[in-house]
Amino acid sequence: MTNYEKVKHYLLDLGHEITLENIEDQILIVQNESKGICNMMLDCEGDVLILEQHILDLKHETESIYKRLLQINRELVHGAFVLDESGNKLIFRDTLALENLDKNEVDSTFTALTIALVEHADEFMGLAKK
Repeated sequence: MTNYEKVKHYLLDLGHEITLENIEDQILIVQNESKGICNMMLDCEGDVLILEQHILDLKHETESIYKRLLQINRELVHGAFVLDESGNKLIFRDTLALENLDKNEVDSTFTALTIALVEHADEFMGLAKK
């Protein structure tokens, strides 16, 4: 079984809906509304599984926003909130080694994101409105 097939199997086993597959580039897009997942991208290429979930667009970045995101990152068990290359998109990102990947690690990433979204919903909603 390839890493791509293994990741796909884990996602389906965990109840996520795969909405798009690019087998050639080994990319999966998943949904799971009950966990706050909307078009999460998983890239299985290479030695590392990359998981990215777009959270929101930042319209007015300030030092206080960056500081708060770093403080939130400290609380996360898996992954981190990061900015894209433009600095305008807030993304949740995690990377996991594919060589010894198991279903619990994948599930832990989704759980960490879900908990962070619930615990900081008001802050993220406030950022989205600004």
